[in-house]
Amino acid sequence: MIRKAFLMTLKPGAAAEYEKRHNPIWPELQAVLKSHGVKTYSIFLDGSDELKLFAYAEIESEELWQRIADTDVCRRWWAYMKDLMLTNPDDSPVVADLKEVFHLNAASSQR
Repeated sequence: MIRKAFLMTLKPGAAAEYEKRHNPIWPELQAVLKSHGVKTYSIFLDGSDELKLFAYAEIESEELWQRIADTDVCRRWWAYMKDLMLTNPDDSPVVADLKEVFHLNAASSQR
């Protein structure tokens, strides 16, 4: 399992709408994520300024993760969300990848 973490940035005043659009997430997007090996995916809002998002995902492979961007539902989701966050010319969110420097899995360390 590969653990990924990254940051994204909301536009000012977009936090409430961002959360609203994710609850619930589109069923077809959820299906694409699952079919592309995403085991868990969480997004957290930094409450200090309500602009920064921290995302964490556990995925099967980088190749499958990258292929999500090629799906129609992902492209439609990006277009739906682009008014709320900083995006690239293809409507994908601007992402800053984070490097894992420490990990503890208490469950696997038990005997």
